[in-house]
Amino acid sequence: MSKNILSLKPESVWKHFYAITQIPHPSGHEERIRQYVLEFAQQHGIEHETDSAGNIVLRKKATAGLEDRKGIIMQAHLDMVPQKNSDKNFNFETDPLQPYVDGDWLTADGTTLGADNGIGLAAILSVMESDHLEHGPIEGLFTMTEETGMDGAFGLSPTILQ
Repeated sequence: MSKNILSLKPESVWKHFYAITQIPHPSGHEERIRQYVLEFAQQHGIEHETDSAGNIVLRKKATAGLEDRKGIIMQAHLDMVPQKNSDKNFNFETDPLQPYVDGDWLTADGTTLGADNGIGLAAILSVMESDHLEHGPIEGLFTMTEETGMDGAFGLSPTILQ
């Protein structure tokens, strides 16, 4: 079996998850991961909005004929818990994670993997870029600094979600 995360399926989810692991994003330092999400929205022509707390909402219109369906909101937070082994020299504000497949497990070399909530971010981005899914209206909510104070959730603008 390959140790390469990009060999995992579904490819779109793992492509985004890998990219997320390469962007340092501990709590309080989410600027670069926010920029990744905003650039993704721009590149894919996805409507997006931010609020004063720094949260981001992406909006994907319903598939033709499904406009009358109830909308759904998928939510994930942008920060991760920065933990490392005591013998690991690693700076979570500057260094990319080193993920790899180990048998049936995905792990990182000497650090937390950031799977909470990196996999949620990756899944939302995968859904947003897909042109194969049939769906009603979808919003992807990306919240700030959840691990250390729920800042994004508490600061969420009451008018940002449709």
